[in-house]
Amino acid sequence: MAPLVHARVCTDVAAGLAPIQAMLGFYIGGMGARGRNFHADLMARMGYPAEAERIQQLFLDGRRAEAVAAVPAAFADEISLVGPRERIADRLAAWRAGPVTDLLVTARDPLTLRTLAELLL
Repeated sequence: MAPLVHARVCTDVAAGLAPIQAMLGFYIGGMGARGRNFHADLMARMGYPAEAERIQQLFLDGRRAEAVAAVPAAFADEISLVGPRERIADRLAAWRAGPVTDLLVTARDPLTLRTLAELLL
C-alpha cells in the first residue's frame, strides 16, 4: 500500500492543514458523480461517512466554501504529515507501524523536503 501524503513543516498545524482541507473539499465534493465519487467513498470507508456526504452535498449545491469548511481537520491530519519536525517524526512512526509499505509524499517547500529526507534516512 502506497498512499499519497501531503507534507508541510510548520508551527501552526491548523494553518498547515488549511490547503489540504481545501483540496479535499474539492476532491470529495466535486470529483465524480453524485452517486459515485472515489474520494467520498474512501473518506466514508475511513470512518467519516456523514462528513463525506455533507461535503459532497454542499459542493454539488454550489456552496464550495462551506464544503471546504466541512472537511474535518482530524481527517486532513490523519492523511497528511503537517506540523513541527517532532510531530512529523511521530506521525511517520505511526505510518510505519501500519500496513503502509511506501509513502508517496508531496511537498512544496525546501524545508519540508529537507526535513523529510533527514527523517527518512
